[in-house]
Amino acid sequence: MSTARTIFRRPLLATATTAALALWSHGAIADEASGPAGSVKKQDATTIEVVTVTAQKRTENARDVSASLSVVGSQQLENQHVNSLADLAGSLPGVQIENGGAPGRTAISMRGISSLDVGSVIGTYIDDTPLGSSSSFAAASRYQLDLLPYDLERIEVLRGPQGTLYGAGSMGGLLKYVMREPDMNTFSGRVGGGFAHIDGASGTGWTGRASVNIPLIKDELAMTASLSQNRTPGYIDNLVTGKNGINDVTQQSGRVALSWKPNADVQLKLSALHQNVDADDLGVILLDPRTQQPLYGERGTGTVIAEPFRNRLNFYAATVNWDLHWADFTSATGYSASASQTTKDDTVVYGPVFAAYGYANGRSGLYLDLNLKKATQEFRLASKAGGKVEWLTGLFYTHESSKNAQLLTAKSASGAALPGLDPLLVVGLPSTYREGALFGDLTYKLSDQFDVTGGVRYARNEQDHSYAVSGIGAALTGLKSSGGTSAENVTTWMVSPRYRIDKNNMVYLRVATGYRPGSPNLALPGVPAVVDSDRLTNYEAGWKTSMLERKLNLNLALYEIRWKDIQINNSTPQGVAYLANAGTATSRGGEASLSYTPVNTLRLALNSSYTQARLTEDAPTLKGKDGDTLPGIARWNWSTSADYYFNLSDEWSGHVGADYRWIDKRRSSFENNPDSYRQDSYQVFNLNADVSRGIWTMRVYAKNLNNAKPQLNIGYLGNGATGVTSTLQSSMLQPRTIGIEFDTQF
Repeated sequence: MSTARTIFRRPLLATATTAALALWSHGAIADEASGPAGSVKKQDATTIEVVTVTAQKRTENARDVSASLSVVGSQQLENQHVNSLADLAGSLPGVQIENGGAPGRTAISMRGISSLDVGSVIGTYIDDTPLGSSSSFAAASRYQLDLLPYDLERIEVLRGPQGTLYGAGSMGGLLKYVMREPDMNTFSGRVGGGFAHIDGASGTGWTGRASVNIPLIKDELAMTASLSQNRTPGYIDNLVTGKNGINDVTQQSGRVALSWKPNADVQLKLSALHQNVDADDLGVILLDPRTQQPLYGERGTGTVIAEPFRNRLNFYAATVNWDLHWADFTSATGYSASASQTTKDDTVVYGPVFAAYGYANGRSGLYLDLNLKKATQEFRLASKAGGKVEWLTGLFYTHESSKNAQLLTAKSASGAALPGLDPLLVVGLPSTYREGALFGDLTYKLSDQFDVTGGVRYARNEQDHSYAVSGIGAALTGLKSSGGTSAENVTTWMVSPRYRIDKNNMVYLRVATGYRPGSPNLALPGVPAVVDSDRLTNYEAGWKTSMLERKLNLNLALYEIRWKDIQINNSTPQGVAYLANAGTATSRGGEASLSYTPVNTLRLALNSSYTQARLTEDAPTLKGKDGDTLPGIARWNWSTSADYYFNLSDEWSGHVGADYRWIDKRRSSFENNPDSYRQDSYQVFNLNADVSRGIWTMRVYAKNLNNAKPQLNIGYLGNGATGVTSTLQSSMLQPRTIGIEFDTQF
């Protein structure tokens, strides 16, 4: 449940021993044919056979990509009423999505590669522009981009390292949001909304949305704009404060995009996006560490300080596509500014310490304020498709600055400061990250059936940070205000031979590398000045086939990933944590995706994955031993779905759909860690249906129809006076949700 690196590892005792002051800084679906990928109009099942993607920075058929790829189309997002990435948990082979209690508090891992600290291991893009921090100072892995999907064309997911084309922080894989582009020929619009009932919630949920597309100059200039808002009522009750439904969440999103094509060869695309997430509290319950049973009921908590979460994103992008006739030139410019505020109730940790000072019923809150500004520029030049040799080359540069402000308080029950203790800790951690890279790939066709692609990326990053600390925690540990710098050169590469057996069968091999940047460390005696990047190599074999006149599509992939110099937390004898490189791990597994269209109106799908991710060396700091399974990784995941399209009359059409997901058990930490807890397997069953007549559509859906109540993302809180684990925290899956929506198009 921690959201950033814990710098102080041990509890602050009433004696002069060190505090475990949690410092959140540097660290404390379906496959390619999963759904129609664009049009909001009703489509029959045959329209899903060809899906175009851009995940490899070329426009191509997903079935030709020599990598394990999933695509979630806009129709699927609408049918299943997806409001956050957590709604897709279990439906994407090899992908783990951890719910942190609110949209935007989301962690993603792929193929067993997860962040054991807080630096990102999954790259995130909107169209051609990366978002999120590449450094470990902004807790990027705990705050993955979580867009409301109303204006989305599709979500593309590439599994395995993408270090050649996407660089730092994408060593586990890539998540790419592809937005709708303006249409220069047709004026259109859409308005919709609906209501939802959540089992046991304090009110009614609702959603509203509107969009318009305006051709300003036919075939030359067009604009699209959209607004959407979603409210999810709270379903967690606080039995200590007496407040019900504390975890209300409101999501808001707005986007404007402009496309200008002054001639047949040049296109300029401009876009601006704004998104808010406001959670009054978290969807988290408290558990007994001995029995793992809820302390306040299956939907109850007992925190004395509210834990709201706020997230803001402003995103701007400008993309130029220029057809040079002998090649295609792309310039992608982006700027994003994001901010989040998080509160954590640490009363369970520090309340016993305050009692030793004579302050009974004391309260402690940890307040984290993160701000990130990121500017990026990429230039690409790509050869025309179809030649014996195809190539792509590019330059990339990013500059980001982050601010990380933290406050750990010591208050009385009335909110007054405790003399001599408050504040326990005040931290400011500003940092900068700069990276420049040169990359390229080349495909050589030895024949019409066999080709080989190779790629390489050379990158250099430079970082600096400073920190200012004050409060009793700083005095007890001897931690003083200081700073540090780091720089590194990193080369990643990829080789992938591909053989087309016939027009319906393709096999490939892929060897690819990826990395996560290192960083400067705290300036302390005995602590290395910098931590190096951790790196991995992925060995993959895949088969993509179509059978029964392309009614049945099957994709299989097997892989082995070797991970070295894993970035982990270590600590000084005084209990101050810092980053270090230690240990190795291996992840082996496979993914299978099958879709079957027996008739034009029926589509069936099955997705499954197996992941065995283990340490291959002891990790004493993490209390893990050789052979321990990596935390949070389910060995088996599988999902199945069915969609049936039909005509009710000449004017009315309909659709019914269902999907079932099963997620295997996981561990909250390494098996040999005494604070490792079992997270049992669980299953989720969803239903959806809609009817349409002309421009009107009515949609009904049921999410988590079986009302599953799994324990997710378990974390623990220790008693600050004794060091004994006193409370567990567990995120909760949204209970059974039944809703109805209406849409009209014009």
